[in-house]
Amino acid sequence: MEARMNSPVNPDLTTAIQHLHKAIHAGGVDPLVLELVHLRASQINGCSPCVFAGVLAAKKRGETDERLHNVVTWRETSLYTEPERAALALAEAATRIQDGEAGVTDEIWDSVATHFDQAQLSAIILHIAMTNFFNRINRSIREQAGKTW
Repeated sequence: MEARMNSPVNPDLTTAIQHLHKAIHAGGVDPLVLELVHLRASQINGCSPCVFAGVLAAKKRGETDERLHNVVTWRETSLYTEPERAALALAEAATRIQDGEAGVTDEIWDSVATHFDQAQLSAIILHIAMTNFFNRINRSIREQAGKTW
């Protein structure tokens, strides 16, 4: 499969994305939690370039192959901490908002709020939104994993 278009670099867009990433990383969330959240949302959306990039980024931060291979089944394994589980549940709920899905329930919110403060929650939510943003662009133009990243 080939990409439908080449995405030209837009300096204004690049600057805006850099500012958003700066805000996300200033939120005080463990970078590995952010990588897991990114990977799970990208898996749900079937975004191969983001899954590819997410795995590489997580490995650079020291994430293990075992945990990366099990993100898709995080509920079925004891490999993740309670804060990671709460963040993964939030990522899934915030990503799966179509077709009548429940979205972020009070139960999910209460769980994640016990592990993260307001600044961290804001960063995680923004990171989920940014991931979904890129997932949708990549899926629309059929961006290929590893080609331009």
